[in-house]
Amino acid sequence: MVILVTGATGFLGGAVARRLALDGSVLATGRRPERGRALVEGGVSFLAAELSDPRQVAALFAGGRVHVVLHCAALSAPWGRRAAFEAANVDATRNLVEAALGSQVARFVHVSTPAVYFDGRDRHDVREDAPLPRPRNHYARTKLAAERVIDAAVQRGLPAITLRPRALFGPGDTTIFPRLLRAMEHGRLPILGSGTNRIDLTYIDNAVKALELALAAPEDFVGRTYNITDGAPLALWPLLQRLAAELGFKPPTRRVSRRAAHALAGGLELLYRGLGLAREPLLTRYTVGLLSADTTLDISAARGDLGYEPEVGFEAGLARFLAWWKAGAR
Repeated sequence: MVILVTGATGFLGGAVARRLALDGSVLATGRRPERGRALVEGGVSFLAAELSDPRQVAALFAGGRVHVVLHCAALSAPWGRRAAFEAANVDATRNLVEAALGSQVARFVHVSTPAVYFDGRDRHDVREDAPLPRPRNHYARTKLAAERVIDAAVQRGLPAITLRPRALFGPGDTTIFPRLLRAMEHGRLPILGSGTNRIDLTYIDNAVKALELALAAPEDFVGRTYNITDGAPLALWPLLQRLAAELGFKPPTRRVSRRAAHALAGGLELLYRGLGLAREPLLTRYTVGLLSADTTLDISAARGDLGYEPEVGFEAGLARFLAWWKAGAR
């Protein structure tokens, strides 16, 4: 059985490709050949591909070699060009779905995001069937559109399951903790809001385990969507202050109210759009919401249906991340 892992040059895709290659045949794909070479050195077959191009996707499935798909690839960012998000998140998913249907794959696991729940307000124990707000940025909008592509494909016979993992961290992370740590290192991170907001995180090994469980899940659960977290919400700003102390940074102490930060971010977004700037503003309204609002998810469905239980606790995961960071990852 050949498992196609998309986004394998990214954080989650790379981790799951390396893990599954220990037990079977993996065909990894991504857009960064230099990271692909590192996968090959680790015993993973790799083909670079642009998934928004249907011809390149068809080449991955040539000869009916792909039996299972783990779709981890995405453009994940709070800011960027709409067309880029459409291509990476919607067009790529549609192309993979069509190829998978044509190849009659046995399972298609789609990695989505809890960003579809985000509305800038406090939300607690959010279930998968909770009403979804209007998407607040191109990332959330296109990931929701990609879910709709999957839902339609299930009606056509695609045996798909969707996962929404929340805030991945661990060795190899290039997004969440590294961005916050660099901001703290340079004294650019004030406490946004009350400083008491609670969030969920997901250690990378736990997310990989969830993907493995989705691969093996009974047919009864095809078409369903599952939240994935470590199942232990924590206060964000005390955690960041702890990280600062551990790494010798000055901890954030200056406070900016959520309202003031939201207004500032809105002004910056207007300015950047008006000037046609492609780079991300120093602050976006989406980022303000992520750093100032309570956001916790209910994972009881994943526990009950998939048998998911986080295997690595937060303290152990944080220790591994810090060891990796101190060893030179920064």
